Amino acid sequence: MSTVFDEITSKAMTLTPIERARLADALVESLDEAPLTEIDAAWISLAESRLNEIRNGSVKTIPSQQVIDDANRFLGR
Repeated sequence: MSTVFDEITSKAMTLTPIERARLADALVESLDEAPLTEIDAAWISLAESRLNEIRNGSVKTIPSQQVIDDANRFLGR
């Protein structure tokens, strides 16, 4: 590999896990040159809106295990 690649990789490994995930996401997005469709943009807007609701406390989250248990009861398992 190139020296620049090795340098960038080495520096990237010093980032926090969340920063590395954001970097990975940015790199993967850069590979997809297709523009966002109207549907993609709507999903992104909805996801951002829901995240904001969670962060500002206007909605209550449900623990994942409770969701799984409720789904299993609903399905009769």
